[in-house]
Amino acid sequence: MSIAYDYERGSRTTSYLTKPLQLLIGGRHVPSVSGRTFTSLNPATEQAIATVAEGNAEDVDFAVAAARKAFEGPWRTMRAAERGTILLKWAQLLRDHADEIIELESLDAGKPVSAILRQDLPAAIDTLTYYAGWADKISGEVVSTRDDALTYTVREPVGVVAAIVPWNFPLMIGMWKLAPALACGCTVVMKPAELTSISALRIGELALEAGLPPGVLNIVTGPGRTVGEALVNHPDVDKVTFTGSPGVGRGIMKGAAGNFKRVSLELGGKSANIIFDDANIEAASKAAASGIFFNTGQVCSAGSRVLVQERVYDEVVERLTERARALRIGDPLDRATSLGPVISERQMKSILDYVDIGRNEGATLVTGGQRAAARGYFISPAVFAGVTHDMRISQEEIFGPVVSVIKFKDEADALRMANGTAYSLAAGVWSSDFGRVQRFAKRLRAGTVWINTYGYTDVRLPWGGDRDSGLGREHGTAALANFTEPKAVWMNLAV
Repeated sequence: MSIAYDYERGSRTTSYLTKPLQLLIGGRHVPSVSGRTFTSLNPATEQAIATVAEGNAEDVDFAVAAARKAFEGPWRTMRAAERGTILLKWAQLLRDHADEIIELESLDAGKPVSAILRQDLPAAIDTLTYYAGWADKISGEVVSTRDDALTYTVREPVGVVAAIVPWNFPLMIGMWKLAPALACGCTVVMKPAELTSISALRIGELALEAGLPPGVLNIVTGPGRTVGEALVNHPDVDKVTFTGSPGVGRGIMKGAAGNFKRVSLELGGKSANIIFDDANIEAASKAAASGIFFNTGQVCSAGSRVLVQERVYDEVVERLTERARALRIGDPLDRATSLGPVISERQMKSILDYVDIGRNEGATLVTGGQRAAARGYFISPAVFAGVTHDMRISQEEIFGPVVSVIKFKDEADALRMANGTAYSLAAGVWSSDFGRVQRFAKRLRAGTVWINTYGYTDVRLPWGGDRDSGLGREHGTAALANFTEPKAVWMNLAV
């Protein structure tokens, strides 16, 4: 393992970050009503990079009113094809400003620029382009009922949407929510995570430049306990889409009951990556390492439990250990860096506490699990062997670069452990036996199952889980259902 960290702020974002970043409401930058601000820190340096307006419930009221006005006015009445054209212009502006957006995301979230280049920004642009194409293709159907009536259905936008976005993929997951909602004709009040607000504010500016009418997209930054709760409890918000922790998700469901808001939740995971002894062990080990250490393990679908059949267990542990030790920890702005910091001091302490828990439970820490630099929230990737299914590090979401390698005997044993958590977001299975992988694809409790691969997503495929992993699905046509309501129309022809 090598640590190469020498941070120097890039010139492209200096001017943007030296001015206070304000809320975006009704197409204008405005300070918070209270005048309060908070400081955004670079998790790689622990240094301040921006001052951001701290919104509250009164700011949410103004943002929701602006969204309602835009929904009832220019956005809902605009031709769907025109909405799609605006979204396409927005996607092009993201391409034109790629360097700036990548650097902002890296500074604010501690994400390696190589990862943003490879996944976050391309996925955000792809999502926006995909749903721009759907804008004028959302349709109903004619349903035959009686000879004297014309009966048909239409799909109408659900209304004002509160989009609450997490800190692990601010740009990408933010666009997972914005693009389909806007394509369907909804208006949005977006609350980025307090830890990662900067890229959201910048892409909001670009949306206005693309021609998005004022009030269609509003961005209120600030803490979840004030801004998030105000959105969830607001009587004029029609829909909440949230990605985050199961605990917060439960609170959102309770708050949404006030006016029976529609809710979609993408929550936690403790995904099993199952390796049988007839698998390609090199490919499986490589993908297992990527599946847990990508984005420093701060991924809801991270393969944090690697279940390995007895005969190849030691080999997989050895290969995972080698890959963990080879990861280059360092400056996220350096393209050679493969592992950046975790998001905050609080998150770092939580992960290190879980490392201690694993040791105390009797698991063997083969490598890693320590703070990896004096400055910044860097953690060396940890591999635990000798983990049993009932240990806390096997059952609880750690959300960091910590993998539990668990031994199993046969198919029944693997399936029991894979399905034996409160989560059901994703899973992987590795085997050269075609019948076996098909059986597992059918029996695994997971919204996504990867066979002889791990971690891929595409906006054209549904994404989500159930139990503590969430409610509903994002992506594909499923997202169109999230942001529209069907209406039946009955026209009497016997007049």
